[in-house]
Parts: sequence; structure tokens; C-alpha cells
Amino acid sequence: MATTRRDAGGHGRATIRDIAELAGVSVATVSRVINDRPDVAPETRDAVLRHVRANHFTTNRSARALSGGRTGHIGLTMPMVRGDYFADILAGAIEAAYEQDMRVVLYTTLHEHDREVSVLEHLADGATDGSIITLPEESTNELAALQASGYPFVVADPRVPLGEDIPAVSAAHRAGAKAATDHLLALGHRRIAHVAGRAGWAATVERIDGYHASLAAAGVQPSDDLMVEGNFEVSSGYAAGLKLLDLPTPPTAIFASNDNMAVGILRAAHERGIVVPDQLSVVGFDDAVLAPNVNPSLTTVRQPLAELGRTAISLLMRMLDRQRVEALRVELATKLVVRESTAPPFGN
Repeated sequence: MATTRRDAGGHGRATIRDIAELAGVSVATVSRVINDRPDVAPETRDAVLRHVRANHFTTNRSARALSGGRTGHIGLTMPMVRGDYFADILAGAIEAAYEQDMRVVLYTTLHEHDREVSVLEHLADGATDGSIITLPEESTNELAALQASGYPFVVADPRVPLGEDIPAVSAAHRAGAKAATDHLLALGHRRIAHVAGRAGWAATVERIDGYHASLAAAGVQPSDDLMVEGNFEVSSGYAAGLKLLDLPTPPTAIFASNDNMAVGILRAAHERGIVVPDQLSVVGFDDAVLAPNVNPSLTTVRQPLAELGRTAISLLMRMLDRQRVEALRVELATKLVVRESTAPPFGN
């Protein structure tokens, strides 16, 4: 049986999901009833409305419109929608917003600073109640100015380190990278290379830190020739893989900063006649859809990307409803997923 959430005074506050569970219907059906859509069976409509009345349910959008003239819309900016990374964050955010009876307005910014600034100016000028900004191009100072204007927003996966007072949600990049490198060390690898992401990005820096922390804990000295910069694309992983495998003493394992680059490394190994994992172990980061579907299936670090989108919306809604926010920084745990692309080094 569904239980309603409690507000600050201890009273039950039903959500649209609570009403759906009580009525035995989907969230979409409850939404259609609330919005007086005709495509609902009369008996279903009656059941939903009965639970709506019994639980004193009022849609967030209606309540906000009456109390503060809000739009019921949340802006969401991201560089692009292509690939699992962006699609999963978007899916989680849309689902969470829908449960709050809010609608997401999506804008792609193509990693263009001026375009993103223009979009945010529009969103902040009454078009939305607040925004989720994914991998923002703005500097900390620009985001601080937007915050000072009174426009609520949450940063999803900051591109660069931000001021402590800017609300943000990210994955535990450092811990995830350390877990990946720990796994390779536990298998017996010592000559472990790292293909990093875009230079200067927070995720890149934190994953490098995790890689170095793991090596240091094992007493392994990092080698400059085993660190190669990539850009999160398959092509950069392929180029980095060729460079590393052509070294006089190539690595026995490579940790890539995302799954795309790891796939590029698998291609490079195949072209060089190197068998994975017998002669080379490869680890990625993200656990994208391709990870279990390449051959061999990819050992990787799972980012909770959909949960990242959901959490960003939840944090923003608390800000919009002027509820106390326990922490402006939320870091979501990552998880090592071991598959077929890692094994003890050849000869062990």
C-alpha cells in the first residue's frame, strides 16, 4: 500500500505516484484524469478522483500557479542528446519532473558558450521556474552571477570545479577510477596505462586522481609514457591505444576514462593482433549500453546517470518549494562491473 510523504508539519502529502499506486493505475493515467483528458474510462476516472479527494491531493503545478505564478516548466540544458550519457541523464530528469507534475524544456547547446548563455537568459526570463544545467560552459563567476539574480538552478555533472555554494550533482569519479585501477592491480597488473578525458574537465581530473591514488597505495610509480590524453570519443581511444601498444614496453592493462575510448582501445588491440584479455586488460567508465555488447564484454565503472538526472530535479524542486536543503553538493556512488575484458597479465 502506498504511503504519503510528510510535510514539515507532519501531515501526509500525496504525490502523483502515490495516487497512481492507490488507484492501481499508471502515473500517466492519473495525469490524464487531473488534466481532464477525455481518454480515460469513467470507472477509472472515478477511482482516481476518489483517492485524489481522500488524500487532499493538489497538483504541484496548480498549487504553484496559485501561490507564486509559476510556469510549471523546468529548463534542461545539455551539449547534445547523442549517446547513452546524455540520454540517461535526460530520461531520469524527465521522469522525476513528471512525478512532480512539472514539464521539462530541453535545449542543446553544442558545447558553445555564447549559445548556452543566450539559452539561460531566455529560461531565466520567465520561461521556466528553474533549470538543470548539464556540463555547463559558464565559468564559476558566471554561474554565481546567475545565482545572484535569484534564478534557481542545479548543475548536473560540473564540467569544471565550482564554488561550494553552487548546487551540483555528480558521480563519485575519483572513487570509481580508484576502484577500476584497484581491480587491475588485484589481478596482478603493474604497468597500467590511463587514457584520460578532455583536459581540464572536473571528471577527467578526478578520474586521474583516483588512478594515481590507487597506484600510490600499491606502491606503483606512475609513468609519464602510460598517461595519454583523449577526448571521450571512440577515435581518441583508438589513437591512444595505438600509441600505447606501440611503446617499446607496452602496458599490460589500460584504464580508459569512458567506455567510448575503451572501445577504441579494443579496436587498436585487434588491429595489432593483441588478444583481450589474454594479452591486454581494458577497463572503461560509464557502463554504457555498448559495454556488455562488445566482444569481449567490457569491464567498466557504472555511473548512475538516470539517478543523477532524478537527483538534480529533486534538489531543484526542494529549492523551488523553499524547503531546507541538507547539502548543495550531492555525489552519487559508482560501481565496478567486472566482465570479460580483464584478466591476470599474460604469463601470471
